[in-house]
Amino acid sequence: MSTTVSGKNGTWRNWGGNVAARPAREVTPASVEELADAVRKAAEDGLKVKPVGTGHSFTSIAATDGVLIRPQLLSGIRDIDRDDMTVTVGAGTQLKRLNLALAREGLSLRNMGDIMEQTVSGAISTGTHGTGRESGSIAAQIKGLELVTADGTVLTCSEKENAEVFAAARIGLGALGVVTAITFAVEPIFLLTAREEPMPFDRVLADFDELWAENEHFEFYWFPHTGNTNTKRNNRSAGPEKPVPQLQGWIEDEFLSNGVFQVAQWVGRAAPGTIPTIARISSRALSARTYTDVPYKVFTSPRRVRFVEMEYAVPREAAVTVLRELRTMVDRSGMKVSFPVEVRTAPADDITLSTASGRDSAYIAVHMVKGTPYQAYFTAAERIFTAHEGRPHWGKVHTRDAEYFSGVYPRFGEFTALRDRLDPDRRFQNDYLRRVLGA
Repeated sequence: MSTTVSGKNGTWRNWGGNVAARPAREVTPASVEELADAVRKAAEDGLKVKPVGTGHSFTSIAATDGVLIRPQLLSGIRDIDRDDMTVTVGAGTQLKRLNLALAREGLSLRNMGDIMEQTVSGAISTGTHGTGRESGSIAAQIKGLELVTADGTVLTCSEKENAEVFAAARIGLGALGVVTAITFAVEPIFLLTAREEPMPFDRVLADFDELWAENEHFEFYWFPHTGNTNTKRNNRSAGPEKPVPQLQGWIEDEFLSNGVFQVAQWVGRAAPGTIPTIARISSRALSARTYTDVPYKVFTSPRRVRFVEMEYAVPREAAVTVLRELRTMVDRSGMKVSFPVEVRTAPADDITLSTASGRDSAYIAVHMVKGTPYQAYFTAAERIFTAHEGRPHWGKVHTRDAEYFSGVYPRFGEFTALRDRLDPDRRFQNDYLRRVLGA
């Protein structure tokens, strides 16, 4: 185990660049036992403990002035059970490495988000999700968990063992313990056919229920200041495999979606008046395409343009109303919004603090490029989301607190009672958890 005492340059920053912390020390445990020892030693020294993955959260959920635990040595596949169709992996495994390792074994997760830089533990702890009619978040695919609790105990949980911990810890916000291993349900690798095409915003809203019902995975991006969207429909396919040709993929996914888009963001920051024109051009830059490939090559895409994001889950039946209100707000406000709005869905699940807990949900995400003032836009959007009992993504910018959450999560008290039992001294507390869960 390596321990680093943070000195002059011992500042941790998140991916979006909007959160910084100065931990007293950093620990990189090489085993679960070393991690448990680090938690016990932190208690002796009166220090708080926070694990951090790749810093892809835009909230300060991982920030601490105590002991920062980096789990990257707790990575890789521990076990594959082909009878139960499960795979157990170390908490520090990055999703991109998990996807590649599973593909080599002829296996795949059922659904995934669109970014794969995160560690598995970071992704599940904040409720990372993709889009799906029947298939939920990454956490909804968990069959078992191992975590180190505040007194250094290693706890295993599943539907059969420590079931009440399992119900909550799949999206535990880092409040119940440090996740050390996760067992996921997997299935034989399959093919997805992706159909991407531009579609007028008004048509998408008019046909939203139909597009959701007819596709296993439907999502779209709306470009504010325009009536244009790019839609994406992913459905299982019998094949044959027909990936995007390499040059075309580079032009569309790297040059246009990252390179040209980055330049457009720079121009928009320097001259905000040009943003509506840039939005119109950007919304028409990508042409329709259809391709068939293995899941991780369809679900995920590179994101090299750094941004800050707010995302709320609203009841799925409220999605169209919320989007209309969002468009009206942008049009009337005079704000210049250079980043598209992303819309996805998820079925109801049974995880205590999942944004889809107990209700079919639509996710609406607003973004601003890193370094651009985002507060006015996000505040106005949040007002709309919360008017529809929206639940913010735990890893994305929001201003909600425990009082609000106790109103939109029917099982909120169940989670906080479990936290009182597992972490009575608040070893895993930080300012963010104090706000969202209460003291």
